[in-house]
Amino acid sequence: MNILYCGDDHVRDGVLLSVLSLTKQVEAPLHIYVFTAAISVAGTNYRPFPDAAINELRQVVKTHHAGGSVTKCDLTTLLTEMPPTANWQTRFTPYCMLRLYADLIPSLPDRLLYLDADVLAVADPRKFYDQPLTDTELVGVLDHYGQWYFHHGRRLRDYINSGVLLLNLKRIKQTGLFARCRERIARRRMFMPDQSALNKLAQEKRLAPRKYNDQHGPHPDTVFLHFSTRLKFWPWFHPVTVKPWQVDSVQTMLVNSNTQTKAVYDDYATVRNARKG
Repeated sequence: MNILYCGDDHVRDGVLLSVLSLTKQVEAPLHIYVFTAAISVAGTNYRPFPDAAINELRQVVKTHHAGGSVTKCDLTTLLTEMPPTANWQTRFTPYCMLRLYADLIPSLPDRLLYLDADVLAVADPRKFYDQPLTDTELVGVLDHYGQWYFHHGRRLRDYINSGVLLLNLKRIKQTGLFARCRERIARRRMFMPDQSALNKLAQEKRLAPRKYNDQHGPHPDTVFLHFSTRLKFWPWFHPVTVKPWQVDSVQTMLVNSNTQTKAVYDDYATVRNARKG
């Protein structure tokens, strides 16, 4: 199974937890790709995903299956040559746009599952991963909130959340989807640049059931649990954000979770303790 993450040093623990969750749900070898870059925006210097974290992931993946692999892809040069000029400074990290350069990395496989660093696998994702992709650029799930406010195609509700995307890179190269997305983020400022560009420009996207990117779970059928921001209306209207690495808060959310998910956090504690020496 080929998995893509994007980020810097700040998402190290998120990627670790996400990969650990996959080891509990997937028997096949995992091939992990991590896109990162050295980015400096308005006086803020972002540190790339560290080699020590790559080695940590590699040990986890190899322990799970000897045939697994972890590959770090430094996209600093590509970003310098083709920067997302209009969207360097948004409320979202610039690393979210790195996935839009995947068609330019020759070593990547045609089928690639992109996951945000705050996504955990809580059930076997094979059915989602193995679905046919003929004439399909990408597969995603409706955004929990955005589906009611944004609309780009023939369907009344068609706005997907980009936190879980099954990518057909072969088809994306043929249609030029990512190239057109890069052009858009370079010249037009958007609130959620990568997600907005994909929704606007993808012509061959397929919608999958909520369980494959559950942004308000967990539910009994959840496969991928996405720790995205939720809106609470009681006792006042306010956003609430809990991330997988905020262990105490997560345990409250996952109080009824399965034994595999509990084991993820046991393994996470072991790796973190080993990191401290």
